[in-house]
Amino acid sequence: MKLLRRLLGDRAPADFTGALDDEHVLADAATASGPLVATSRGLWVPAVDGTRRIGWHMISKAGWRDGSLSVVEADETGRAGDALLIADRRAVSYSLRPSGKLPKVVRERVNASISAAYHRELPGGGAWFVQRKLLGVAAPILQVRAEPGTDPEIVADIAREAAAKLANPQR
Repeated sequence: MKLLRRLLGDRAPADFTGALDDEHVLADAATASGPLVATSRGLWVPAVDGTRRIGWHMISKAGWRDGSLSVVEADETGRAGDALLIADRRAVSYSLRPSGKLPKVVRERVNASISAAYHRELPGGGAWFVQRKLLGVAAPILQVRAEPGTDPEIVADIAREAAAKLANPQR
C-alpha cells in the first residue's frame, strides 16, 4: 500500500497543508477557506493555523444540504469510568465547490464509526449513549452526550455503570 501511494500519490489537493499520518485520501472538496479532505482516519478541515483533522469518532453529526456540508464536532469534557463524556460544539458549515463524493464519504464514515446508539430520558432532558469504533482499536468506546438541562452527575453515574457493564457483560 505504501509503495502504491508513493507511486500514485496520496491524491491530496495541492493546497492541502495537513500532514497525513499513515492515512489515505478518500475524497476532497474545495471551500473558500481551504480544502476539506476525508481520509481513513478522519476529516481534515481548514483551521486558523492551517488544517486539522477531526477523527471520525468525534463527529457527532454531519449533514449535506443546498451545497453545504454541516459538521458538528464533539469535545471530550471528562470521563466516567471507561466512558468518554462529550459535548457538541456549534455546527460549522462548509460551502463545497464542487462537492464530488465528499458528502457521501463523510456520511458513510461517521455512520460506520457508530456500533450502537441509545437515547435515555432523564430528569431535565436526556443523554445519548453511543458506542464508537476507533481505527486500530479492537473494543468500541462508549461516548455519552448529555442534553442541555440534564444533571451532569446523574449522566456520569449512569455512564460509569454502563461502561462497566459493557466491559464485563457477565456482571
